[in-house]
This record gives sequence, structure tokens and C-alpha cells, in this order.
Amino acid sequence: MTYCVGMQLDAGLIFMSDTRTNAGVDNISVFRKMFTWEAAGERVITMLTAGNLATTQSVVSQLEERNKRPADRRPSILEAPSMFQVANIVGETLRDTIRSGAMSGSEAESKFDATIILGGQILGSPPRLFLIYPEGNFIEASADTPFFQSGETKYGRPILVRAYDPRMSFAEAAKLLMVSFDSTLKANLSVGLPFDLQVVPAGTCRVGFETRIGADDPYYNEISRGWGAALKQAFKSLPEYSVPLENE
Repeated sequence: MTYCVGMQLDAGLIFMSDTRTNAGVDNISVFRKMFTWEAAGERVITMLTAGNLATTQSVVSQLEERNKRPADRRPSILEAPSMFQVANIVGETLRDTIRSGAMSGSEAESKFDATIILGGQILGSPPRLFLIYPEGNFIEASADTPFFQSGETKYGRPILVRAYDPRMSFAEAAKLLMVSFDSTLKANLSVGLPFDLQVVPAGTCRVGFETRIGADDPYYNEISRGWGAALKQAFKSLPEYSVPLENE
């Protein structure tokens, strides 16, 4: 399993993903799930992958090959005129890869499923964010749905819903994502460090900041301890519930 979040802010886009993959409790590995293509000042495209690892790696490889081979007239995400067209290309590639895997093997098609969060900006257009389903169709983020999650979403969602504000800074959004990821990590062993974090400021068409957050990251550990202590303090500050007992 995995956990990925793409979030749209007034300031731009912010992405975060974990790196854990597992095929059972005794077969745990680290694989990058955040991929970026950049033509600085002209376009930046970031993709977060969740689901079958072979499927997602195949999709990334196919997109890379199209970018490297200009004679191949299959559409390239570095040539598409809009982020909508980029989402179309990625969705079709994902759909065809899943179908190909299902037809070539004896397993059910669902074994090859994957979901992709796609975001970025092309010069002359605003930043856009999409969630692409295994069938190849997709939805776009809006004011009503300003962020997308994929993978193990339920543990980290409550804090996002309660604390998200489109006007928040990238620093505040990064803090919010770290709390969301820490909550997920504490509740589910299939999500784990290190985490990849990336920021795309609106209007720049380039990655503004990216980093990998490991188990020894001092800021992340401070957030983890502080959030745990704050939750305990908040719980203790709530009024007691009166439980009537028959002997009283």
C-alpha cells in the first residue's frame, strides 16, 4: 500500500508521497512514487503513483520513452498543449498498461490496478491537479475538492479536511501534510518513511523546492512528538462525560 497527497493552494501546488512497498510483512522495499518532468519556465509535471508497482513503473517508463524519441509520434507529455491533454495521455497509458497486463497473465485485472495523482503547470495556464483512475478517466481539483489522496487515505484525511485553507503558505501546508502522513504511518504499517515532498509555486513552471524526509529528520520528529502531545492535551481538556452508576 502507499499514501500520496496532491494539494492545490492559492500559492501553487504541493505534493507528498511515501516510499514503502510491500508484498507481505517479510518483503518490504523502498521505491520512489513521485516523478517529475520539467522544462524550466515552460512546464512542470509531477506524478504520484499508487497501486501495483509493475504497472506504475511501466507507465513511467513509457512516458519517458516518448519524451526521448521525437520520431515516435505517440503523444508526449512534454509536447501536450495543456495539462488536460497531459492527463489524457497519462490516463490512456495507464488504462492500456492495465489491460495489457491483465490479458497477458492469468490473474484478475484488479491485480494490475493503479491510481495516479497528476499536477503541474504549462506556461500561459494556471496550475492544475488531477486524479486519474485505473480506467483512464480522471477528475480535476476544484474549490470544493482542492486536494487528492491515493492509497491508504482514511487515517490522514481528517486533519486535511479540518485544517486545509487555500490561503495557507507552503510552510503551513508542508506542516499539515507531515501531520497527515504521521497519523497514517502510526496507524498502518504499509506506509513508511522516507517521504518525498515537493513544492511548485504558481506562475513559475518549475519545481520550487523538493526534499526527502527520513526517519532522522529533526523537523518531522518534532512535528510527530508535538502532534501526539497536543492530541493528548486536547483530549484531557474536553469536559468529562457523566456516567450514572446504579450503586451511586
